[in-house]
Amino acid sequence: MTATETQHGSDEDTAADPDTAPREQRGGLRVEPTAGLQWSQALELPHAAADATRPAEIRRAYIHRAPETHVLALYREACGADEPRADVPAPWWLRALARDDIDSRTAAFRVEDRIAQLLLPRPGWEFVPWAADGESGYWEFMPSERGPSGYTVPTTVLNTDRHTGWIDVLPAHSGATPEPIAIAGPAELRARLGEIEAIR
Repeated sequence: MTATETQHGSDEDTAADPDTAPREQRGGLRVEPTAGLQWSQALELPHAAADATRPAEIRRAYIHRAPETHVLALYREACGADEPRADVPAPWWLRALARDDIDSRTAAFRVEDRIAQLLLPRPGWEFVPWAADGESGYWEFMPSERGPSGYTVPTTVLNTDRHTGWIDVLPAHSGATPEPIAIAGPAELRARLGEIEAIR
């Protein structure tokens, strides 16, 4: 059998199988939304959220407004499993919710709001709304940047799902990111603020 005959036979086999036929030979092109695309749209925030001064002001995406059970189901579908996947963007509270580590989205919002109530009135703290896709933003203590120690990255307070205190502190630093300090909730954050703000 020549190469031409082999190619001809392959073309006939392909044409006989509608699933492997070239696009132009198929009956019509069907476009169906994928779980990944749906999830990306569910995370999308309006441009106005870039000016937010606290987490409550960026809760405008579908994941913040839709019924919690639907958001959780959509997230699990995007992950392809009940457990969170590192490569699927999501806010800290949704990863915790997917593992049954936190009671509800409302409980998570309460943690974020208590941090805001604590840090907003204190001089030097600024909320950064443009975190990774789906995340809730974080807080930076600006006096810790380029202070006496010359740190280039300011002390940062952010929410996390890696422990049930839900708060991590990254001390001001230069170079490699240090290990986060686990904080056991807003009450401990309040108690340790003097220590945290002294890192300069």
